[in-house]
Amino acid sequence: MTGLVLDNLLVTSGDTTWVALHTTVARGEVLTIMGPSGTGKSTLLAAIIGTLAPAFRMTGKVLLDGVDVTDRPTRARRIGLLFQDDVLFPHLSVGGNLAFALPASIRGRRARRDRIATALVQAGLAGFADRDPATLSGGQRARVALMRTLLAEPRALLLDEPFSRLDADLRAQIRSFVLTRARDEGLPVILVTHDAEDARAAAGRILSPLGKELPKKPQGVEGNATLAR
Repeated sequence: MTGLVLDNLLVTSGDTTWVALHTTVARGEVLTIMGPSGTGKSTLLAAIIGTLAPAFRMTGKVLLDGVDVTDRPTRARRIGLLFQDDVLFPHLSVGGNLAFALPASIRGRRARRDRIATALVQAGLAGFADRDPATLSGGQRARVALMRTLLAEPRALLLDEPFSRLDADLRAQIRSFVLTRARDEGLPVILVTHDAEDARAAAGRILSPLGKELPKKPQGVEGNATLAR
């Protein structure tokens, strides 16, 4: 089966169950995992990429395109992760940041340069290869971070609240760019968020970390300050 499969994935610590999911995210699908802080969203992502802390116990399997990757090291899983912070390398140019992610299979200076140039055009940042990341706007940095993630040729993409620190107008623009690019790449995507607008914009299924299906317009979430970030 193609896509990302969470096969009876259960994550616990002590008497607390943080994650209980049995679902498939198809290629080109965006699954939203929604809930306030401290409810297992980041724990789920750690389970998928293989970075769970020793305090947690995990059972079940993670499969990508029919291959069991549960016991593979993080790097070997080829799962992209986009964080809340863009985490660009300050000592590298924009082009250097993108080059860092290129697979070893892309050999030769010209081939690598062409791949970077294409990525910048796709991000609306043509000619930015030599720019210092510190000179970029928040939206430009977010686009560079996404293209760097995609250049690594992941087989799935995890989004860890990557829009939460952007202002409202920029948030909508970057969210649309990220989700459109991910769908165009045909990636199975899991978006973790506490924000109802992010969930609605993803236009897909919405689940809690415990597998409960949530409505497309959660009651009492919009404008609710009690939901922690």
